[in-house]
Amino acid sequence: MAQDIVPIELGLPQGDLVTLWAPRWREDGEEWEAFLGHEENLYAFSDPAHLAAFVRSGAANDLDDHPAWYVVPALSAVDLSPDEDHQYDLVGVPELIAEPPDTWTINELSEIVEMARSLAEVCELDTVTEVLQDAEGFDLLGEGTLPFSGKEGQRRWNRICRVVADRWDELLDAIDGVVASPEVDATAVSEAENELAEELPEETEDAESDAGTGSEHEEPGETEHSGEADEHGETGEEEAGFWREIGIDPIKIITGGREYYSLRCFLGEEPVFLGSDGSIDACTSPRALARYLAEDKVDNTDLARVATWQQVKNAATAGELEIEVEPDNTYVLTGLDEDLAEGPSEIDPNQLDLAEELLTDAASWAGDESVENALGSSERLGWMLSYVLRPDPNRLPPTPPFDHEVAAWRELVESFEARLRVH
Repeated sequence: MAQDIVPIELGLPQGDLVTLWAPRWREDGEEWEAFLGHEENLYAFSDPAHLAAFVRSGAANDLDDHPAWYVVPALSAVDLSPDEDHQYDLVGVPELIAEPPDTWTINELSEIVEMARSLAEVCELDTVTEVLQDAEGFDLLGEGTLPFSGKEGQRRWNRICRVVADRWDELLDAIDGVVASPEVDATAVSEAENELAEELPEETEDAESDAGTGSEHEEPGETEHSGEADEHGETGEEEAGFWREIGIDPIKIITGGREYYSLRCFLGEEPVFLGSDGSIDACTSPRALARYLAEDKVDNTDLARVATWQQVKNAATAGELEIEVEPDNTYVLTGLDEDLAEGPSEIDPNQLDLAEELLTDAASWAGDESVENALGSSERLGWMLSYVLRPDPNRLPPTPPFDHEVAAWRELVESFEARLRVH
């Protein structure tokens, strides 16, 4: 895809529509953000084929002046198909908030709300802005589960639920009202549909190949790898259900060119890691962690005081414990210092958000205030992280060079790495 122009899918009352989004970019000293559209209309289409037909038509639109637009008309319909990370189901929000405010629910809602904010700003939708200002919790979604923990957190979440129940239709109607789908050439649509169809045989062959790898003696519902973690520690839904049921999360940490696996949970608002005295017990593979959890010495860790700990210990002792790491519990510290050195525009907000969460949780558990102090709003590193994770159009961006921020971040990461007690 053209750099900084992204195909997205919007779930709206009139259906799932495909369009293009240009996240914030700087040009001539000014910051811009745009969607495919023209004048007061947001252009969105029923599928990538119709989107491809439009961008190839040469019709005027608000992305014409984007520095990467010249690449877009030459892209295939496949390239113009939104991936899973860029699908925003706005119409599904009432159903989403019926789920508990866990990491997955909050992250998905945060992404949807941020997209709604962008639409409101670019398309001048005052109603959308008003709805999202009606509950302070909407502004805190980017901070993860912490603002929604405890009694005060439950109050914030309940307020979000009330606003969605009472006013979400207003937000949807406002966005729906600016959507237009320009007519496109039928021949161009047909050509784009052929491009999409050419991808299907390869996907079908892959699926059939995968289906044929099982043993002919397998029981129904089992596969060759049933109940066995893959090289990344990931298993099927059944094992995910075990960890979610007991409220303890396997975590994967990538730092210093290596992978580490451990466990963490929350007691009320407080994070608790597998470990003791501020040191996190970690292993370099999922299987090594499963074996370590069967040892008697793990009963002396802080995590052993969790009510469901014995279920983990029993499964590990019986050799039945599989370690599955959910995507939102994978923390990549490697490379963030280099991105910080390049400035806010080069930083992946999701990676940074998770990394901040890990460092903050570990320090809180260890009773160490250094992370909280370093990330305070009055500190340069804290200011930079806040700018990336909690964007405000009225806030001035951090200015280079970023040597101080990089040094402070590296110090935090090194302190965290020193906490890892590898087995």
